[in-house]
Order: sequence, then C-alpha cells, then structure tokens
Amino acid sequence: MAGNKGNKAEPAGIKIISKNRKAFHNFEILDTWEAGLVLMGTEVKSLRNGRVNLGDSYGEIRKGEGYVVSMHIGPYEMGNRENHEPYRTRKLLLNKRELRKIRPKLEEQGLTLVPLKIYFKKGLVKLELGLGRGKKLHDKRDSKAKKDVKRRMDRELGKRD
Repeated sequence: MAGNKGNKAEPAGIKIISKNRKAFHNFEILDTWEAGLVLMGTEVKSLRNGRVNLGDSYGEIRKGEGYVVSMHIGPYEMGNRENHEPYRTRKLLLNKRELRKIRPKLEEQGLTLVPLKIYFKKGLVKLELGLGRGKKLHDKRDSKAKKDVKRRMDRELGKRD
C-alpha cells in the first residue's frame, strides 16, 4: 500500500482535506461527532485547494448553537473584494439532541471540543469533532513511548516475513 502510511482507509465518497494531528498528541479523545459547517462560497473553494489549518481551533456552544472558533481557512486566490475573513467564527450544523449531549460534557472540568479533521462527504463539507481531555506532560511521554514500541514491533515482524 504505497502512500497510505498506515492510516485506516476512508469509506468511499469521503475526501479528507486536513487532519489535526496535534489533537491526538495534546488530548485524550473521549467521544466524536460529525457536524456540517455554514460556509461562504469562497471558503468552500479554498477548502477544495486544501487551504485550511485546524491547529489552534476549538468548538463551543453559545445560546444553544455550536460554533468553531479560530479555524483558519485561507483566502481564495481568485476571490474579489467579497472574499471571506480567514479566522471568522463558523456555525456548526448539529441537531438539538447532539447539542444537549455535548453541552453538559463541555461544562465538566477540563473537557474541550476539538476539531479532528475536515473532509468532503458526498460533496458537503463535514467537520469531525472530538470531546477531549488535555494530556499532562507525562501522559504525552507515555503515549510516545507506546507508539515507539509498537513501531519497533511492527518493523521486527515485517523483517521475519
């Protein structure tokens, strides 16, 4: 499988635009949700070009509606004066039942709504959100050590075949 680099295969009809790799390093992900996004036309065109950064973004719930804050979608090169603001707050399309599940968990101490990846699904832009608890430094070291051991074991098993 050249080019896959060990990632799980995505279902048909899904094209990943960007993943937030830092999220799994900085947070222990407890639960995930898929949400649509309210976007402008130039934002969708920029996403098709892969111009997005999920690094410092986070989700929040205000007045019964979900929002993603600090997500950077670069300006569209061919856009005119109607081009979008790169760091604007964007509304999440979640139903009331999902919002009712998420809200009490976010009010819990130390939990954050973290964007994990953004992708196209059947032509629509979707954002995978994870409920994360921040890792301490020693937890990050443990995760890295486990990953290194797994990598070494996989390498050794590959040599034997």
